[in-house]
Amino acid sequence: MSTDGAFQIASTDGLGPVMPPATNAIRQLRISKRQRPDRAILELDGELDLVSAPALEEAVLSVLRDGPAMVVLDLRAVSFIDSTGLKAVFSARSAVQERGRQFAVTQGSQQVEHLLQLTRLNVHLHTLVAPDEALA
Repeated sequence: MSTDGAFQIASTDGLGPVMPPATNAIRQLRISKRQRPDRAILELDGELDLVSAPALEEAVLSVLRDGPAMVVLDLRAVSFIDSTGLKAVFSARSAVQERGRQFAVTQGSQQVEHLLQLTRLNVHLHTLVAPDEALA
């Protein structure tokens, strides 16, 4: 966790970026927590994949210790998600619901929404337009 309370992970192995050298890109996921009276909001920014999924799992367990009635994953700034990222979202959903709390996500980027629809996993998620939206 960084000093500002956000979780951050860069996919390097100490020897350089994991991406092919030609791209020179470092894939990252930044997770920031916002607390509201009725919910904890985890704002995700970047790529949710094999490398970054453990950071999401850690962040969810961290906010659950605070005992919010609801946890919202804000996916609006997630630029990419893979199957491991989908599994992390559903692991978060399970962890929250096992504790008798509510779970929701916001709509994500076009790529995120396409993958959720393609896999039909979207039907198992309560989706909000904005993280502060009231549950129906």
